[in-house]
Amino acid sequence: MNHIIHVAMILQSYYPRIGGAERQVALLAPLLHERNVDITVITRHYPGLLTFEHINGVPVHRVPCPGPKAVAALIFSLRALLLLNRIKPDIIHAHELLSPTTTAIMAKTIFGQPLVVKTLRGGKLGDIAKIKKRSNAQLWINTICNKVDAFAVISKEIDGELSDIGVDAKKRHKIPNGVDTTLFCPARLQEELRHSLQIASGPVLVFSGRLDPEKRIDMLLSAWKDIRTTLPGATLLLVGDGSDSEKLKKLATPGVIFTGRVDDVLPYLQAADIFILPSETEGLSNSLLEAMSTGLAVISTNVGGSSDVVVDGETGKIIPINDIHALKQAILSLCADPVERKRLGQHAREKIIHEYSLAQTATRLNTLYIKLLEEK
Repeated sequence: MNHIIHVAMILQSYYPRIGGAERQVALLAPLLHERNVDITVITRHYPGLLTFEHINGVPVHRVPCPGPKAVAALIFSLRALLLLNRIKPDIIHAHELLSPTTTAIMAKTIFGQPLVVKTLRGGKLGDIAKIKKRSNAQLWINTICNKVDAFAVISKEIDGELSDIGVDAKKRHKIPNGVDTTLFCPARLQEELRHSLQIASGPVLVFSGRLDPEKRIDMLLSAWKDIRTTLPGATLLLVGDGSDSEKLKKLATPGVIFTGRVDDVLPYLQAADIFILPSETEGLSNSLLEAMSTGLAVISTNVGGSSDVVVDGETGKIIPINDIHALKQAILSLCADPVERKRLGQHAREKIIHEYSLAQTATRLNTLYIKLLEEK
């Protein structure tokens, strides 16, 4: 297929608001363009942002949707339908199984384009768990199973959840998140980098991402008190911002550095020895993939897609969710063993290069889009 494929991506938000879905779409856009796929983003309008602009060549439509939650959702869907009728994409790709998919299913019913859905998170706070709490849960599940043409599945956990609600295996396509492995690579001069960032010598641990409750940074800070007793020269970098920021700053003890939101997380990853992901729910963490690509030894809870990419003792360490003792032990053992850190980091990077590169994700999506259009 040589002609350009036009894909409308429907998301809850987009740049400059940043989350995992937003980052993936923005990073994939130029690679998809190289593969004859052009995307248009349709998202909600937020105060202070333009209703339309191009961001790095991508048309971004922000749909105003005022009013209470239910009213706003309906207004968004209706206005998005008018927009989709005008731009006439070849394929609609919804990111999240909730509001974006509702709009996309309405569009498919009216206009007939193939529909791809990406479920962003699994587990107790995931998309499917939220659907099951609805009064019309079974009706909506049946609609999803019948109307959605393909699911871009980012983890085994989500694949299992889709299977459990009756989604046919032929509709479930493994397309995990990807990372730019050329950009996210180990530092050549780590000590100089630490000096430029004003980070003290000693073990450096890092978390990057949203500082929201489900990330369990509060547990990490509780563990940190004991870790600093054993390792008084250790530093913990918390890179990012979020709803828990102020609360977490009040819990912080010596050795903790809050960077706030940064435009470039790479220097902080390259300056670190260990990456920590203590979340109680995830889809497939972009931050985790970036850390592994950078060659860091990683410690992650057994959540979402983490156990797909982190093989315990081989490409990192996996610990139980909400287990502060296991978190402490994993951190202390890796801090005490630089040889093991290096081994895990090397294996982690190799796995990302072979299975989770951004180019592979773009190719898998392009292949799926072509397949759907050929079957239409």
